[in-house]
Amino acid sequence: MEEQQAGELVELLGHEFSDLSLLRQSLCHGSYPAENPDDPVRDNQRLEFLGDAVLSLSVSDMLMERFPEAAEGDLTRMRASLVSEARLAEVARGLCLGKHILLSRGENLCRGFDKPSILAGCLEAVIGAVYQDAGFGAAFRVVERLLGGLIQSLPDGLSAQDHKTHLQERSQALFQGAPRYEEVAEEGPDHDKTFFVRVTLPDGSFAEGSGRSKKAAAQDAAAKALQGLSEKEG
Repeated sequence: MEEQQAGELVELLGHEFSDLSLLRQSLCHGSYPAENPDDPVRDNQRLEFLGDAVLSLSVSDMLMERFPEAAEGDLTRMRASLVSEARLAEVARGLCLGKHILLSRGENLCRGFDKPSILAGCLEAVIGAVYQDAGFGAAFRVVERLLGGLIQSLPDGLSAQDHKTHLQERSQALFQGAPRYEEVAEEGPDHDKTFFVRVTLPDGSFAEGSGRSKKAAAQDAAAKALQGLSEKEG
């Protein structure tokens, strides 16, 4: 990484590195070292692992502050949306991170510098690098700089009322496809019906919900599907 490029990225991140080699390592994709054995830089996988944890904790803290009355399930869903691969790739593009990433020739030809998985992984690694360089406080400030405005702009009513939107975002991020809803049953007289809706995700998993309207049943199904995704992710 050239000094000018490093300076541009440092300015966007808002963190002046004591050890600039950490920043370079954070941008080294796993495909690069094998093709460049004379370059001592290590790949960014360990920093990505660290950054993922720092990012999750930082976003959790900001959401707790922003939504003091929100339930645990709603906080979990909001965090999942904010740290999704698609969202992080979008943030990385805003930093022009792709042009700094060290890739193999093959990955470059395949436009790896614009792949959501590579962009998101490198952004997490950058956060891990900031943590190693200057501790949690510095890393938190970088995360706040990158995602704080988005968190503050979330509406106060964002909670259990829009599970379908949350599920749409999660499904696109995880499976690159949208969930599918279908009414499976209805019970009761016309004046007091209960509707049952099934939502199926692109990976084949599904959840069923119920409600006094088809819309409410779909929201209930989406909420249960989100809970299932959260449990799978541990």
